[in-house]
Amino acid sequence: MNSPRSATAAGTDGLDALRKAPAAAVLGFDFDGTLAPIVDDPAAARAHPGAAPALARLAPLVGALVIVTGRPAAVAVEYGGFEGIDGLVVLGQYGLERWESGALTEPEPPPGVAEARAKLPGVLAAAGAAPGVFVEDKRHALAVHTRRCADPEVALERLRSLVAALAERTGLVVEPGRFVLELRPPGMDKGRALRSFLDERGERASAVLFAGDDLGDLAAFDAVDELRADGVPGVLVCSGSTEVTALADRADLVVDGPAGVVALLETLADRL
Repeated sequence: MNSPRSATAAGTDGLDALRKAPAAAVLGFDFDGTLAPIVDDPAAARAHPGAAPALARLAPLVGALVIVTGRPAAVAVEYGGFEGIDGLVVLGQYGLERWESGALTEPEPPPGVAEARAKLPGVLAAAGAAPGVFVEDKRHALAVHTRRCADPEVALERLRSLVAALAERTGLVVEPGRFVLELRPPGMDKGRALRSFLDERGERASAVLFAGDDLGDLAAFDAVDELRADGVPGVLVCSGSTEVTALADRADLVVDGPAGVVALLETLADRL
């Protein structure tokens, strides 16, 4: 099978380093939109059927596999079918939670989340939220979705300033995404989660790959760019879509959605 090819020199260097020393490489992935197709109901999301088998093949071949997601870690494990994959680590809630070897560790939610949870219905009512707007409660965060609305982009823009004001009053921040505004505690992002995971390993990675699809993944892309500046080869992979193009503009390699990510994983497993 042909090896994956990067459109950039930095990405080519990263893939070459990954192939030469896979046992010291770290591969990171977002969940929704990257390993799992985006669906109207977040509770109905499931990983691409080839994702778990491909990750299971890669796990013994590389230094580490990590999924960094805004979802609760246990939910990502359940929806991904990742329970039996030895060596896989899932960092949920942008790194607040950790699932590894069947064990879940998580802190108590900060008080601002409870306050926002209580006030958010009133904020949405006062904003005249369009039919189809719904709130996903992630315990450590709250996500306001407009994907089910007749015009999801207009519905999102109508809510943006009021949700931002609520976040400010409750000490939270707003993370925008694909027809979603997420209120979450500050200091949580995928870049920090990825860097912390790398730091705790205690050894310099031979290469770092991260695949994502949405605006929340830009922080992880930034982390990989910082690692490159420190001399660690990196690969930025975009799970392409027509909804978000910001990551495609930054990526070394753009694949066709979760099916393309799975094909990339399978190709890497074959080559390694």
